[in-house]
Amino acid sequence: MAVESVLVIGGGLGGLSAAVALAKGGCRVRLIERNPDWSALGAGLTFNGATARAFKTIGVLDEVVAAGAVHGMSDICDSDGTLLTTGSTEMVFGPDVPVLGGILRPVVHRIMVAAARKAGVECVPALTVAEWIEHRDGVAVRFSDGTTGRYDLAIGADGLMSSTRAQLFPDAPGPEFTGQGCWRAIAPRPASVETSILFLGGRHKVGLNPVSRDQMYLFLLETVPDNPWYDEADWPALLRGKLAEFGGYVAEVREGLGPDSSINYRPLETLVMPRPWYRGHVLLIGDAAHATTPHVGFGAGLAIEDGVVLGELVREGLPAGELVEAFTDRRFDRCRNVVEGSVALGELEMRHAPVADQRALSRSIYEMIQEPA
Repeated sequence: MAVESVLVIGGGLGGLSAAVALAKGGCRVRLIERNPDWSALGAGLTFNGATARAFKTIGVLDEVVAAGAVHGMSDICDSDGTLLTTGSTEMVFGPDVPVLGGILRPVVHRIMVAAARKAGVECVPALTVAEWIEHRDGVAVRFSDGTTGRYDLAIGADGLMSSTRAQLFPDAPGPEFTGQGCWRAIAPRPASVETSILFLGGRHKVGLNPVSRDQMYLFLLETVPDNPWYDEADWPALLRGKLAEFGGYVAEVREGLGPDSSINYRPLETLVMPRPWYRGHVLLIGDAAHATTPHVGFGAGLAIEDGVVLGELVREGLPAGELVEAFTDRRFDRCRNVVEGSVALGELEMRHAPVADQRALSRSIYEMIQEPA
């Protein structure tokens, strides 16, 4: 029996992508999100051509391009801001699919929520699953408000610290700290910043990426093997200090950091769930199954691709049991390779390996992700 009713747990980009794709594939979809405010956390989102391709398949690429910033160039500078190299990227994903871009996370979240509602998805914030009851032909759930539901398929898209994974896969390995932490902030975008820019050669790796006509996104990767905890009240001063060695645009951003800069810090953690990614009629996707680092700008992209693949499989009319197996077959190696490649890039950075070695590994990962999802 083909899948007709689906519960999606988690209202991030992976859950929203799955909800839109499944609804467009003919399913009745209910999406629940534990956050009563259902707002997007974070500053900016850097995306590559594979992510843009997934946005196009979902049907939101035009809106993402209009609200964000896209380009096909990337500059590499030293820590003083002196330009070292400029690289361009071919339009390998098609003439209308950008290869590099950025957008504010709250903006892309609003675009995806609107797409879900337009597709007919029932979106319910402030709700979680309290109990799972597996049946031969589906799964029943008791929600946190006491109500119940029964579905042909459930999708756990509730992130790195997934409650679905904890409930149904209690023995699964948890996230692993990589030894790096990532600082992020939003800053005004000078008109002269038209591409993404990496600043290398200092103690930290810093990048700038346009995310709208008048804003850009800054990130800083640092090596922190002891995984320190930083008080949020200290974030602006700490980030300014870590940026002190940089010149050029980074120095301008540093001086302008303040309460409106959306500064946040996260230790970088990864996860690759061993197979299977499903139990009965419940399937894990996105960070709940495969969380990566931001080194190739593809964490959100992998989750969005998951939704695209689910949409393709449900259109094939597969029963839930076959669909979850086919999904894992399609996605496991690709997701694992991205995670492992990103971790390897981080290890090269922590060892201060030659830039040429880092770029060579990056190119090999980008070549891999050009393949269909």
